Amino acid sequence: MSSSSNRHGGDGGEVRASHILVKHQGSRRKASWKDPEGQVIKNTTRDSAVSQLKALREDIVSGKAKFEDVASRFSDCSSAKRGGDLGPFGRGQMQKPFEEATYALKVGEISDIVDTDSGVHIIMRTG
Repeated sequence: MSSSSNRHGGDGGEVRASHILVKHQGSRRKASWKDPEGQVIKNTTRDSAVSQLKALREDIVSGKAKFEDVASRFSDCSSAKRGGDLGPFGRGQMQKPFEEATYALKVGEISDIVDTDSGVHIIMRTG
């Protein structure tokens, strides 16, 4: 019952999540801490970004790598410095697809690929 109310907005409380962002040509801001001039991002297709993220997700899910370590090395978000941790947030604070995916996860679960204006993400709900 709680997961269905959670999934449909019945849970108005805050969640906490970490994520890994891979930017691509279609990202609204084509620069990051790893690529300040955007040289790599401008040459990365969405399909290529998705492939990279799927491979990273597989390494995490299989136990080959820890989410925090992968985020620190590969995420295009400045949250990489914190292992991808975004801290707590409530509804209306993140882009809609990101918010919906996070609220649909149980704590400890990792999402499939989530598309936003920022790029492609995998999200791990941590609280």
